[in-house]
Amino acid sequence: MFWHKPLKLLAKNVIGKIYDRFESAGLKIVASRMAHLSQREAEQFYGVHKDRPFFKDLVSFMISGPVMIQVLEGEGAIAKNRDLMGATDPKKADKGTIRADFADSIDANAVHGSDAPETAAVEVAFFFPGMNVFNR
Repeated sequence: MFWHKPLKLLAKNVIGKIYDRFESAGLKIVASRMAHLSQREAEQFYGVHKDRPFFKDLVSFMISGPVMIQVLEGEGAIAKNRDLMGATDPKKADKGTIRADFADSIDANAVHGSDAPETAAVEVAFFFPGMNVFNR
């Protein structure tokens, strides 16, 4: 059995509803914190997209208010998490997914989720550098 820990950035005002979806799907929240990202942090975190046309809008959205950052654990956590989130573009997301229900636009799409265990490891280290992540 493998346990992966994808990272989530949650949009403001729907945190409890989104947490409930993860826990109802069998995922455990093993680390969580609220932060207000600086422009530098947002640019570093999304640096892979720096040459894309949406980069500036994405960074602006991510620094517009506090975000909840969490690490999830569970069997098949990354795939399960990505199913719960839905398509990046909320207009293309299936009904009942987080993005279909809570996202405003493709830039303000409510959540971010790791796409692979290697990415998750880098993202967890970025936001939880002291590795204060606890198995439950």
